[in-house]
Amino acid sequence: MYAKRFEPIAGKGAEIIEYLMTSPDMPDSQELQFKIRLAIEEIVENIVRYAYENGSGYLEASTEMCDGYIRISFADAGKPFNPLEKEDPDITLSAEDRSVGGLGIFLCKQLMDSVVYEFKEGRNTLTLIKKINSKEDE
Repeated sequence: MYAKRFEPIAGKGAEIIEYLMTSPDMPDSQELQFKIRLAIEEIVENIVRYAYENGSGYLEASTEMCDGYIRISFADAGKPFNPLEKEDPDITLSAEDRSVGGLGIFLCKQLMDSVVYEFKEGRNTLTLIKKINSKEDE
């Protein structure tokens, strides 16, 4: 497992993203790296911006390869928030007619094979899972 704890997280979004993208678990495929980076950027920026009142908390970020999948996990002790409970936006509506928010997690769900949230023992944990050994994904 490739893991690191960032504390405090205020102003460290780019550093956290780069740390994860340089993981030895990252696939070689540029297309998969692009999809994974977009999802990571969305999650990290939301945690940095909203998890803690003043950005003084921590974020544990990790990657792990398991059975042909990469698992990217984010854990924090910020405000409990399950982004998967929010209804997917109606992307058939114009930007003016849609409610604000929700596009980022919707994008993550489209880019990843699975997105899992858990709140346990005072911690939010969000895990992104992407299959990386399929030739059709490369």
